[in-house]
Amino acid sequence: MQSVGQSSPHRILQGILDATRESVMIVDSSRRIVAANQAAYDAFARQNGSLRNKRLSEVIRDLSLHDAFTRAIESGRESDIRMDFIGTERRSYDIHVSPIDLDDSPHGIGVFYDVTQIERLEKVRQEFLSNISHELRTPLTSIMAFVETLEDGAIDDKENNRRFLGVIRRNAERMNGLIADILELSMIESGNVFIEVKQVPLFNLVEDVFAALSSKAAARRIELINNVGQGVKVTADPVRLEQMLTNLIDNGIKFNRPAGRVTVDLGLNGGSNSISVSDTGEGILTEHLQRIFERFYRADRGRTREVGGTGLGLAIVKHLARLHGGEVSVSSALSRGTTFILELPA
Repeated sequence: MQSVGQSSPHRILQGILDATRESVMIVDSSRRIVAANQAAYDAFARQNGSLRNKRLSEVIRDLSLHDAFTRAIESGRESDIRMDFIGTERRSYDIHVSPIDLDDSPHGIGVFYDVTQIERLEKVRQEFLSNISHELRTPLTSIMAFVETLEDGAIDDKENNRRFLGVIRRNAERMNGLIADILELSMIESGNVFIEVKQVPLFNLVEDVFAALSSKAAARRIELINNVGQGVKVTADPVRLEQMLTNLIDNGIKFNRPAGRVTVDLGLNGGSNSISVSDTGEGILTEHLQRIFERFYRADRGRTREVGGTGLGLAIVKHLARLHGGEVSVSSALSRGTTFILELPA
């Protein structure tokens, strides 16, 4: 903790500084730091070094910050600036610098508002809006085009009008699925989804998911293999477990090779049940694996548009797994397939 001195007014000032959550520094006319609170020490003191009596330039090399303190000390003018600081990580600050008199001597006081997290959230928000706009615009454009075609006379074309209506229906269903997934993910992230765990017969549940996805699998000649032993039970919310497995198995079908396989296995990993869903597809590049569970992230955008999907399924699986106190991970080898592993407490 940095201190301006031991007199009572200075102790009061130091107490005020240390009660402030934002980083605060006071700089004298020689541009030396005469006081700083603990937040500033944590943010700017390198390798547990001191801030007091150091030149500002030794701690932060930013010309706009130095100019702001100069204006405060020499001209008595306030300033608001923006600064990026690279310490153990890159952080962004909005800084307000004001003049202050201490012991009848002009000083400058700077308050550093850390906006790093706000900027990250804003970036996430912008990416989300950009992605959702794109995902909604694609089916909506198709719907509007075919509606206009029908209005222009194709409604009487007995050979094509049913096909056009089918395209409209499929794209409307895609939009409906996307909106449903967005609402689902929003409820999970806001803590409004609760689970009710019980003993679930896993073999039977996997068979139910296979049955629901059988037409998709048959269309691509994908073999669905259930290696879970009959009578084996896992501890989970049956509805949410079915939702997670449906997303994982559906992905295994969509991103597989024609005449490939999707296999579900169960193993034990310490105190957890390890449910694996493996496919025989092309695999996923290493650089994509760390981001595969992000909302709307596409390892292969062209392939995703071809096979459909909302881009939210894996994000939902991740959050539901954590809601169970578990986790989901992925491993992949190019040309050999991909395996998703769902770890749930036993």
